[in-house]
Amino acid sequence: MSERFEEQEFNTDHLDTKLWSRVLKHFFVYKKDLTIIFISMVLTAGVDIAFPLLNRFAIDFFVLKNGDLNQLWPFGLGYGLLILIQVFVVYFFIKYTGKVEMQFAYDIRKQAFKKLQELSFSYYDKTPQGWIMARMTSDIGRLADIVSWSIIDLIWGSTLIIGVSIVMLVVNWKLALLVLVVVPFLAYISVIFQKKILQRYRLTRKINSKITAAYSEGILGAKTTKTMGLEDQQSSEFRELTYSMKSESVKAAILSAAFMPIVMALGAFSSSMLIWLGGQQVLVGTIAFGTLVLFTQYASQFFEPLRQIARLLAEFQMAQASAERVLSLLNAEVDLVDREDVIAQYGTILEPKPEAYEKVKGDVEFDHVGFYYKKEEPVLVDFNLSVKAGQTIALVGETGSGKSTIVNLICRFYEPKQGVIRIDGVETKDRSMGWLHSNLGYVLQAPHLFSGTIKENIRYGNLNASDEAIIEAAKRVSAHEFIMNMENGYDTEVGEGGGRLSTGQKQLISFARAILANPSIFILDEASSSIDTETEQIIQSAIESVLQDKTTFIIAHRLSTIVNADRILLIDKGEIVEDGTHSQLMHLKGRYYRLYTNQFNEDRQNELLQIKGEKSYEA
Repeated sequence: MSERFEEQEFNTDHLDTKLWSRVLKHFFVYKKDLTIIFISMVLTAGVDIAFPLLNRFAIDFFVLKNGDLNQLWPFGLGYGLLILIQVFVVYFFIKYTGKVEMQFAYDIRKQAFKKLQELSFSYYDKTPQGWIMARMTSDIGRLADIVSWSIIDLIWGSTLIIGVSIVMLVVNWKLALLVLVVVPFLAYISVIFQKKILQRYRLTRKINSKITAAYSEGILGAKTTKTMGLEDQQSSEFRELTYSMKSESVKAAILSAAFMPIVMALGAFSSSMLIWLGGQQVLVGTIAFGTLVLFTQYASQFFEPLRQIARLLAEFQMAQASAERVLSLLNAEVDLVDREDVIAQYGTILEPKPEAYEKVKGDVEFDHVGFYYKKEEPVLVDFNLSVKAGQTIALVGETGSGKSTIVNLICRFYEPKQGVIRIDGVETKDRSMGWLHSNLGYVLQAPHLFSGTIKENIRYGNLNASDEAIIEAAKRVSAHEFIMNMENGYDTEVGEGGGRLSTGQKQLISFARAILANPSIFILDEASSSIDTETEQIIQSAIESVLQDKTTFIIAHRLSTIVNADRILLIDKGEIVEDGTHSQLMHLKGRYYRLYTNQFNEDRQNELLQIKGEKSYEA
C-alpha cells in the first residue's frame, strides 16, 4: 500500500548546536531545580579552588615559617567547615539532578506519546513499531541520563577551570601558561575524535532500533514462528543483529576509551614540566614551596575537569545520536490537521469540545475524489459515490482494489488528494476529526483488545457508560452468554491483545464496544473473514437488527453475509464497476455473479466434504 520506512539518516559530523538548543529548551523548563543545581555546583567548584589555597597557606605559614600554632585551630575549623559545605552541596546537586533526569524523561515521553496520538495513519504505515519503541524507551532514557548529568558536570568543570585559571594567572602567570598551553592541542584532538565517535554511535542506535523491532516482531509472531518451525531462522537473524550491535558498540567504546588516555598524557606532560621548572624556581628562591604545591594541585584539578569534559564530548556524541531520533519523533509533521477556526469551535482530538458537536444523520458523499499513497500509483481517480443515511453498503472486490481506502477516507484517516468528502452535506474539513470519530463505529478484521477486563474493553466505546449499558451492548451482539460462562464474567482479564480469548470472542467484544458508542456511521472491515460460521451468523443477525438505522459500510470477504445489503458495490482499481442489490447483480450475471457462484460452490463443496468426513469417522 505504501513505501516501507527506511531508518532516517543523520549526517552531521560534529556537535549540532541547533539540535542541542532544541533539546535544552525542553531541559531548561525546570528553572527552579536547575538554579539549585547551578548554585550547588558553583559552590562545589569554589570549595575545590579554596582547598589548595589553604594548603599553600598551611605549608608556608605553619611548616616553613613555624607560624603561631594557636592559629591552627581556627584554620582547622575553617577547613572542616568547607568540607561540611561541600558535603551538603554535593547532596543537593545529586538529589536535584536525579529529580531533573526523571522529570525530563517523563515529560519527553509524555510529549512523544501525545505526538503519537496526533500522527495520522500515514506515519504508522511507514514507521515500524519497533523503531517507535526504541525512541520511546532506550533513546529517551539515554538522552535524559546523559543530558542531565553531563550538563551538571559541564557546569562544575567549566567553573573550576575558569576559577583555577584565574588564580594561577594571578599567583604566577608563567607557571600558569605551562598548564594552559595544552588546551589548544586538546581542542584539536577533540574535534577529530568527536566525528568518529558520533558516526559509531549513530550506527549503534540504528542497529538498536532494528533489534527492538525484531524483539517486537518475534513476540507478536511467536505462534507463527513455532507452527512453521522457523525458530532457527529467527534465532540466526537475531544473532546477526546482536552481533552487529556488539561489534559497533565495541568500536565506539574503543574510540571513547582512546580519547581519555590522550587527555591524561597531555595532563601528565604539563604536570611534569610544571614540577621541573617550578622545582628549579623553588631551589633558587624565586617562588615559595607552598606555591609549587599550589600549582601541582591546581594542575591536577585543572586536568580532572578537562578529562571530564573530554568524556562529556564523547557522551554528547552518543547522546546526539539518541537526540536526533527523539526529536525526529517530536518534530514529525502531522499531515492531517484541522483548521484553526475548526479547532476553535470543536477542539482537538486530545482536547475536544463535544458540547459543540452536531448530530450526524449519516449521508455520505464522495465528490470527484482522487487519492494515492504513492503519487505514481493512484488508488482512486475522480471517484464519486452518494450514500443515504441508514443504507447498508457492501464493498466487494479483489485485494488492492481500493475498498479499505474508501472507508479510511470516510473515517478521515487520510485526506483526499483531490475532490471533497461530505458528511450530511458538510465537507469533512469543516468539522473536526473528533466530531467525525465520535460518530464512527469501526470493527476490524483482526480486532484489538487492550489489557484489562472484558468490561473495561467494552467501555472504551463510551467511557461514561454504566455497567447496565455495557451488559446491554453485549446482549445485543449475543456476547453476554459466553461472557457469563467465563470464570469472572465481565471482570475476566482478556490478556495482552486479548490473547486469552478466541478470535470470534474478541470480534464480538469489539462489536459490542462499537455499538456502545451509538455511532451514526458503522464500518465493518472484513469482520467475518476470520471467524467460525456460528459467530458469523451471530454478527450477521446483529448487523440486521442493531444497525437498521445506521449508515453501514461492509467490506465483505464472505459474500453470503451481504446478500441483504441495500447496495453492493463491486470495486476494481478504484472504480465502481457494478452497483445494485444482490438480486439485481445476480440477474446481471456479471463479475459479482461469478464471484458469488464460485464462492457458493466452494462453500457447498467444503460442507459436503465435512459431512463425508464426519460419517467416515462415525463408521
